[in-house]
Amino acid sequence: MSTSIAAALLAVGVLVCLAVAFRPGGGGPTDAGPAVAAAQAGAAPGAGPVTASSTAAAASAAARPSRAGTASASASRSASTGGAAPAGSAVAPLAGRIKPSVTYHGVATAYAAADGNGACLFGPSGDLMIAAMNYTDYESSKACGAYVLVRAANGSSLTVRIVNECPLPCAPGQLDLSQQAFARLANLSVGRLPITWTLLSPASLGPLSLRYQTGSTRWWCGIQVIGHRNPVALLEVRTAGGWRRLPRTDYNYFVSSDGSGCGGPIRITDIYGQQLTVDGIALRPNVAQPTNVQFARH
Repeated sequence: MSTSIAAALLAVGVLVCLAVAFRPGGGGPTDAGPAVAAAQAGAAPGAGPVTASSTAAAASAAARPSRAGTASASASRSASTGGAAPAGSAVAPLAGRIKPSVTYHGVATAYAAADGNGACLFGPSGDLMIAAMNYTDYESSKACGAYVLVRAANGSSLTVRIVNECPLPCAPGQLDLSQQAFARLANLSVGRLPITWTLLSPASLGPLSLRYQTGSTRWWCGIQVIGHRNPVALLEVRTAGGWRRLPRTDYNYFVSSDGSGCGGPIRITDIYGQQLTVDGIALRPNVAQPTNVQFARH
């Protein structure tokens, strides 16, 4: 009988132990919960133990939107402006140093513009409200054709078009205005005038034009955009293999060194990502050929 009682007590003990071992929320080593288990599964070898605080931090980081885009936008902003880039600059993903919604600080100087032609090679200009952009912000002709609103501390302001480059030692932010434009802001005897300026997308503007560079043929050509409302970021030509992006020169022509696409359809993209496709432009060197298209205003 004593043997039967001992056996019964042993059986009860075994059942109690099993119940404790398998109860919900038990204290075994795998009871840290699914979040920690998942964190452990994704942890790199040698990363150390996963704690409740590290799991919560990982979950919080996964839930937060990435700030990488904001950091990139701030880093690419012109050094002449200082500070972080405003949200407005994000609407022009293809912009170079000159971005919309950014106020640039510098000085205005004056030069004798003659007939208005300059490094951008647009040719003579009937309107001498023009300027040369400093070497840094000119950025290998990316500034060519841009319209900027210039403001002086005395309250005077005017809009000029960038047609030229002001070489070093012109500093970032500096504009070398035509004498006619400078005289609208102050007397020429002032010499150097503190200014601010911002990129514009003018309202009143007709269709843009395209011009093939002198010497262009089916085997080599340069293409220029004239009279564009917004700065041009890219120019592509259509080839047998699809659209081909052409490199831009310091003198503001996009060049096809092997003739690919010369005389064919042309696609132009502005800094805002707007694209215009033009067909039917004859390969006629040194002739500004009008189109019926223009970038939308921003």
